Amino acid sequence: MADIQEVRRTNAQFKRELMRKPNVVGVGVGYKEKNGHRTSELCVVALVRVKIPRAGLLPEDLVPERLAGVATDVVQVGHLTALQARTERWRPAPGGVSIGHFQVTAGTLGTAVRDVNSGERLILSNNHVLANSNGAEVGDPILQPGAIDGGNVNSDAIADLARFVPIQFNMAPPSCGIASGVAGLANLLAGLVGSKHRLRAIMEDPQAVNQVDAAVARPRDPNDVSLEILDIGEISGTLEAQLGMAVRKSGRTTAFTTGQITVLDSSVSVSYGDNRTAQFEGQIVTGPMSQGGDSGSLLVAGDSLKAVGLLFAGSSQATIFNPIGAVLEQLQIEL
Repeated sequence: MADIQEVRRTNAQFKRELMRKPNVVGVGVGYKEKNGHRTSELCVVALVRVKIPRAGLLPEDLVPERLAGVATDVVQVGHLTALQARTERWRPAPGGVSIGHFQVTAGTLGTAVRDVNSGERLILSNNHVLANSNGAEVGDPILQPGAIDGGNVNSDAIADLARFVPIQFNMAPPSCGIASGVAGLANLLAGLVGSKHRLRAIMEDPQAVNQVDAAVARPRDPNDVSLEILDIGEISGTLEAQLGMAVRKSGRTTAFTTGQITVLDSSVSVSYGDNRTAQFEGQIVTGPMSQGGDSGSLLVAGDSLKAVGLLFAGSSQATIFNPIGAVLEQLQIEL
C-alpha cells in the first residue's frame, strides 16, 4: 500500500493527463472508497462532473484503476461554478435553475429538448411554470431567472411559450357567467334579509383526469440554453420507472437531491390554489425530494443519465412526478 509521499508524486505526475479526460474536473489525493465506505488506502482521486458507467465511456476516457502502482478512485462533484446561485441569471442556462412565465413566481428549468418534427431546441418545464396553469398565451415571454428571483421582461426574457398540455381541473372558479350571476344575486338577497350565509359558484368535473403538467418554450437564442443539468450532466435517453429505483433531481430551491421510487401508477389529487384541484393518473411517487420552486425539475436515474420523470407536485413527505414517456409523447418532443 502506497504512502502519502508516493501518492503525492503520482498525483503530480499524472494530473495533467487525467485532467485532459472530458469528464474530469479535478485531481487530488484522498482515501479510496469501496461500497460507499472510506478505506484506509491512499489513492489518486479523479473528480468528475458525473459518474458515468464504464460501458458509457470510450476506453481512452476511462480513469485507470492504478497509476504507476498507486490506486485511483473516481468521485462525483457535479458542475463546479464560482458559487453562482440557481436563482441568478445564467447564460447559457442549464437545467436546474430558476425560470418562469412572466406572470408566475418561479419554477425550475428541467432540461433542453428537441421538437420531434422540426428538430428545434426547446426548454422543458411544467404547465404551471411556463404557461401559468393554462392562463398564458402562446408567445408569452419566459424569464430566467423567474420573476420572484428578480427576472425582468425587458432584460431576462430567455424564451417564448411554444405550447403546453392543458390541465383539466376537477374543481375551479366558474367560467360560466350564468352560474356566477345566480350566486351573486342569491348573496345579494341573503344580505338584504340579514342572512350570514353565502353561495359560491364553482366548476366541477369529477371525470377530468390528467397525465402530465408540462410545457415547452422556444429560446430566443438557442445558444442561451445549455444541454447540461447542474450536478447531473447531459441526459441521453429515457428509462421506465421501477419500484425501488434510485433517482436524483436538480432544482431551483433544493438543488441536487436523491431519493427512491416508492409508488408507481399512482392516482393523485393536486391543489393548484385559488380553489382549483386536478387529478393525475399513472404518476411516480418518491420520498421528499423537493420544495416550492423545484417544479419542472427532471427526474433522472441514480446510476445513469436517463430521464425518468418530470417533477410537478409534492409535500414535506413525498414528491410527485409525471412519467417522462407521457411528457415526451404529449408535447411531441425528444431528449
